[in-house]
Amino acid sequence: MSQQRVIEELQRLGMSGYEAKAYVALVAAGTPLNGYEVAKRSGVPRSTVYETLGKLVSRGAAYEVRLGEAGVGYISLPPASLLDRMRREFDQSITTLSETLPEVAAPAEVRLIHNLADRSSLLTRAEDVVAAARRDLFLSGWPAELEPLKPLARRAQAEGVDVSTVVFGEDPDPVGHTTRHRFSSPQVALENLGCRLLVVVADRRQAVIGGVVNEDAWGVYTDDPAVVLVAVEYVRHDIAMHLIVERFAADDFESFWTSDPALARLRADHGAAATLLRKAGAPGGRGQG
Repeated sequence: MSQQRVIEELQRLGMSGYEAKAYVALVAAGTPLNGYEVAKRSGVPRSTVYETLGKLVSRGAAYEVRLGEAGVGYISLPPASLLDRMRREFDQSITTLSETLPEVAAPAEVRLIHNLADRSSLLTRAEDVVAAARRDLFLSGWPAELEPLKPLARRAQAEGVDVSTVVFGEDPDPVGHTTRHRFSSPQVALENLGCRLLVVVADRRQAVIGGVVNEDAWGVYTDDPAVVLVAVEYVRHDIAMHLIVERFAADDFESFWTSDPALARLRADHGAAATLLRKAGAPGGRGQG
């Protein structure tokens, strides 16, 4: 990892840009440095370097040491110790907020629906939903989109959450009670939908529904009960259909699935789902949040 990446991550954890640069300079030196040397190595302006070092000392990320006649120098707290301290402080903040933040939150007056305009935001919001599950979790999607959700889904399962998954295609490392979609091949399903559909529902309270085409994606997050109910029933219906099919001869069902005119009519609108999702995720689409 480059020094710039380290600096950026330290900033994400609360250090200012100057503090992060000065700390990295001290770590990289491995020996005490005076203010002039820190400024030279880090790019922190000499006019603010001592103020910056004082802030690092205040937060315990650096220490002052005597350099004999050379005056005062600074040495970093070892990285492992700094990270342990940050983790403890972060965990304590989360514990405190978990107890106090709900006390100041007003009851929701509107149902939330907001658009997700790319694959990163779609998967990040899906991770939020998975992490929020306390009772049950429904997942449906292709392996490429389900894979990033698995660590959180496994943790939820280990904590007693009932996880149900429908996967389109082969998944050698399934999570939860997994049903592989067998009515149509992934290629046919992709043609019918026009996208790789992802559905994630937690506790029947919130859902992410999105579509992915190559690396482009769009979708919505919602806690609207009607939409969440439909999302849950979509996944449950797929699972129930597979359980029913397992009671019948495979060849008979295959013939029925591919040749029945009523089913053919339902599949006639190839790509309609992707078109609707794309419109919902377009800039300026309706939503709150």
